[in-house]
Amino acid sequence: MHATPAPVSYTPPPDTGLDLIYADAALLVVNKPAGLLSVPGRGEDKHDCLITRVHKEFADALIVHRLDMDTSGLLVLARGAEMQRQLSILFQSRKVHKRYEAVVAGRIVAEQGKIDLPLVLDWPNRPLHIVDHATGKPSLTHYRVLGYDATQDTTRVELEPVTGRTHQLRVHLQHLGHPILGDTLYAPPERRDQAPRLLLHARELAFRHPITYEDFDFEAKAPF
Repeated sequence: MHATPAPVSYTPPPDTGLDLIYADAALLVVNKPAGLLSVPGRGEDKHDCLITRVHKEFADALIVHRLDMDTSGLLVLARGAEMQRQLSILFQSRKVHKRYEAVVAGRIVAEQGKIDLPLVLDWPNRPLHIVDHATGKPSLTHYRVLGYDATQDTTRVELEPVTGRTHQLRVHLQHLGHPILGDTLYAPPERRDQAPRLLLHARELAFRHPITYEDFDFEAKAPF
């Protein structure tokens, strides 16, 4: 069983301006840096986050989905409440295609596969989540191996979450025996300390624009 995680001080990365991938009158696509909250946390010290930085340039921007603080990568934001509603429907109906990239411990032998394990909040040890076949919510991740580094004994892997549970990719890989490097919640100390950050990046977002019906496929290369 995991020990209850110790509180971590929040030190967001310097605000050097938005890494804006796309903008129009309806939506924005932004590349979030690792270490930055998507939305404000509890307490004045956690006010600095992606959405507050976006509001400096786009006052009408609204959150549609989130990334973990330690995860970098692509986020789509709505401009106005009606577009937030329409984009939320796309996510809920799984019409937004997401691909992540990660570096994990050890060698994943199968070139591709799926991880189908139900997840639930580990209430006594929150914010940890665990696999629980009795009470967990269905959670499905497809993966594809991109390469193996024998020197570091690590595998670079592409991940496609079908569901969007909290910490889904992190828990699925940890349960598979291949925790993500730099993961302060789910990796053992030697693998946690093998990287300066969580090596998980939301690399690709593909969806149909709710107004123009243009098919979008945005990509931001993993910074590790």
